[in-house]
Amino acid sequence: MPEKTARSRQVGGDHYRKLAIQPWDAMQEWMSPERFAGFLQGNIIKYIARYQDKGGVQDLEKARHYLDRLIEAEKCAKPAI
Repeated sequence: MPEKTARSRQVGGDHYRKLAIQPWDAMQEWMSPERFAGFLQGNIIKYIARYQDKGGVQDLEKARHYLDRLIEAEKCAKPAI
């Protein structure tokens, strides 16, 4: 079975998936690659920092989701070595 991309799934609901344009797709179009990567990195840090006090495992899954999206963005932005 093919692996789903981070863009094709959502952790913790479907509120973003219901939108015609997902917010992170709009951000990627409007921001430089460096700024978009910083947005993704900030969310990874946020979810890891709060998981013990707020969202538990679901926050770790959200952090992984943003990490998966960052990996996808980096693979598209930079040629393989």
